[in-house]
Amino acid sequence: MPRYALKIEYDGGPFSGWQRQKDQPSVQAAVEGALAALEPGLPSIAAAGRTDAGVHALGQIAQCDMGKRWEGFRLSEALNYHLKPHPVAILAAAEVGEDWHARFSAIERRYLFRLVARRAPLTQDRGRAWRVPQPLDAAAMREGAAHLIGHHDFTTFRSTMCQADSPLKTLDEIAITEAPYPGGTEYRFIVRARSFLHNQVRSIVGTLERVGAGSWPPGRVADALAAADRAACGPVSPPDGLYLAGVRYPEDPFQG
Repeated sequence: MPRYALKIEYDGGPFSGWQRQKDQPSVQAAVEGALAALEPGLPSIAAAGRTDAGVHALGQIAQCDMGKRWEGFRLSEALNYHLKPHPVAILAAAEVGEDWHARFSAIERRYLFRLVARRAPLTQDRGRAWRVPQPLDAAAMREGAAHLIGHHDFTTFRSTMCQADSPLKTLDEIAITEAPYPGGTEYRFIVRARSFLHNQVRSIVGTLERVGAGSWPPGRVADALAAADRAACGPVSPPDGLYLAGVRYPEDPFQG
């Protein structure tokens, strides 16, 4: 069966997450429903990352095995037709080798977190960013984030329900930028690593927000990391502002 890589964008608000769940709407079920409309009886699809309920994607990557060979553009167009009215879009589709895997072939995942500081509630970005009422100190957050770069035991920053075999992970980058936003300021966190623990990014952003608000000194982030204790973590940020922004492979499956 020919295998295809799919680049997928979605609004996670209406879904219980990426993974198919009984009696709950999921992104996986929406995509598999569209595939079934093209070719019934196809195997389940696999994704680069299982985003949680309410988490969005700008560049989720999934794989599907088709019964017949499709031209990539035609496959993406057909899937988008059958995905309506779900807030899910196939940005690109490309044939890959049978040994290529959306999850296991990935060498980097990149997450974006959007945080808006303003007094007024969000309207245009409601459900798509985390709002806090007070401005934050971006320089202090960058100082705190620097303690997390590299290879560490991230027990403090992972969910107690995390199923990973080890808490050891390597964070390659945490970049924090700020820009004007109507009535306030938007802070964007870009976090890069080969792989992540469950709730790791949301735990990191929630902790850094405490630093930016002045409730934590930047050095407390290092103390929390060294504690290897979930109780030492700051509050976990909500899922609204989190996006799976992209996935990198040794060779880009959509180039060529």
